[in-house]
Amino acid sequence: MPKEKVFSPELFVFLQQLKRHNDREWFAKNKARYERDVRDPALAFITAFVPYLWELNSHFVADPRPSRGSLFRIYRDTRFSPDKRPFKTHVGMRFSHEKGKNIHAPVFYLHLEKNNCFAAAGVWHPDAPTLTKIRTRIVANPEGWKKVRRGLDLEGEKLSRPPRGFHPHHEFIEDIKFKDFVASVGFTDKQVCAAGFTRHFATACRKMLPLVEFTTKALGLTF
Repeated sequence: MPKEKVFSPELFVFLQQLKRHNDREWFAKNKARYERDVRDPALAFITAFVPYLWELNSHFVADPRPSRGSLFRIYRDTRFSPDKRPFKTHVGMRFSHEKGKNIHAPVFYLHLEKNNCFAAAGVWHPDAPTLTKIRTRIVANPEGWKKVRRGLDLEGEKLSRPPRGFHPHHEFIEDIKFKDFVASVGFTDKQVCAAGFTRHFATACRKMLPLVEFTTKALGLTF
């Protein structure tokens, strides 16, 4: 598989400048830079990741379309937010299950931001029915969950008390309290801009694959 460089330091330069000039006029003047240094390399990365993703699991999708694909829009949804800044100052890419079209389905995710780059995987902020399915599968398959937790730290929000319907002394009750079921692997900016980063991202995803497999099956999706 190719080991060429996809991202350059100009990606982080642009994002840092966007953080200082987060307004539509500045972005309009610099849109060509955004497309050249941010959007197009991200789409090239998504394309390059396709064969790696197929090796991880063929039911997950890398979609390199400029819109409605794996690349998140740079535009923020400010309709219900007190923060009216129009643009995100990071790049996000998600690789979702082919049947998991809603936001609660398991994903592999890549986040690119100056001094804050990471791969993540699992289920972030799921709704109540999704949470219950994952928690129930942990209770039903503790040995499988034990394999997931081997070498992985969970991240995200957590309940202060056991959720209703789950035994407070279950061996994994501290995990069952989680409101998110995600893990992450960090990268330096230098790693992102180096040759072979697609492979390094795939290696991080493989480390988190047991969590994705467990949560995917918990939701009744094919893995």
